Amino acid sequence: MPHSIASPISVHKIEPPKGSAIDFGAEIRGADLENITEADFEAIRRALYENSVILFKNQQTLTPYAQYDLTRLFDPTANGYGHGKALDAKRSVLHPDLKTIPHQPEVQVIGNGPVASFEGLENITLKHPHHNKFHKYPVSPEEDRDVTRFFRWHIDAALYDLEPPRVTSLMAVKVPKGEQQTLRYDDGTGDELRVPRGSTAFASSYKMYELLSPEDKEFARTTKVQYAPHPYIWMSPARSRSDGLGMESDGVELSYDDLPPIEEEKIKILPMCWKNPVTGQLALQVHPSAVQKLHLADGTVINDLKEVREIVHRLQRPGIAPKLVYPIDWEEGDIAVFNNHGVIHTVTGSFTPEEVRIFRQCNMAASEPPLGPDA
Repeated sequence: MPHSIASPISVHKIEPPKGSAIDFGAEIRGADLENITEADFEAIRRALYENSVILFKNQQTLTPYAQYDLTRLFDPTANGYGHGKALDAKRSVLHPDLKTIPHQPEVQVIGNGPVASFEGLENITLKHPHHNKFHKYPVSPEEDRDVTRFFRWHIDAALYDLEPPRVTSLMAVKVPKGEQQTLRYDDGTGDELRVPRGSTAFASSYKMYELLSPEDKEFARTTKVQYAPHPYIWMSPARSRSDGLGMESDGVELSYDDLPPIEEEKIKILPMCWKNPVTGQLALQVHPSAVQKLHLADGTVINDLKEVREIVHRLQRPGIAPKLVYPIDWEEGDIAVFNNHGVIHTVTGSFTPEEVRIFRQCNMAASEPPLGPDA
């Protein structure tokens, strides 16, 4: 990494739109992402952990290697894509969404439509995740162009064997611009939000923790979350709640006998709260679709899946209120880097099979577990 005495980088907080109460997100200006100095990265790292999501504009020429290198700087000893080989399993709910760049395997291609050639990938067809393939009660086909849902709120993590990546970078290569959509929660609250079609939506897990009652904060600080083994295969027969925040409990998850071989030591039991390494804030950081059990401070284990999901949903739901969600209005050349230990996110929207949308995504399995509340 080149040396420099000072960095030209400046940090500009995202201006919340009318009616929004988001308190995270920033645009970073003055960065040369192909030649990041030590001072540059110090400024970028601090901006990331203070703002959770940072956006660099006009990065059309950024190479996949430079995207990988930027992502790797947050965890220099990390090695390998954050999901490992999990996406190769045909039964995984992740399988249709990702293509790997051959010359930079830490970087995945996601999007929509037919692509003749891109970064060594030839004649590929990308499929934007559509909630009608994942939600139990999807929006009607007649409303589909005008109305959308949060597809699946999540953190980027294998949640079996590998540690959750510290950060993810997401670059908009080709973005079909179009009308806004009404995002409906359809959970009985009447909540809805106007979003750009195809927006990636973010919610702050620090705000989620902050909104808890004192009793719930104590519960969150002292509880650990056990994730299902091979969670994206395990959950594949199940369907999501209409707000995208976890699964309906219909007893259809795959049995352990129907999963790939399970090694007990690779099952992930992680704190419910993860600490920000710069600010010390606590995030209520849970992947709601992959949870299986809760380990309480007194040694009790809650293993009734429906009860586990209801507890997690009750704790997380206030944090995805419409005024607290940041939906990015993507432009070509945007690259967002987000704190995967401090936000949850989801895709939204739908595209016709012919509409071409190309994004590059990069994250790497972390070299260490997340910081717990007592770290």
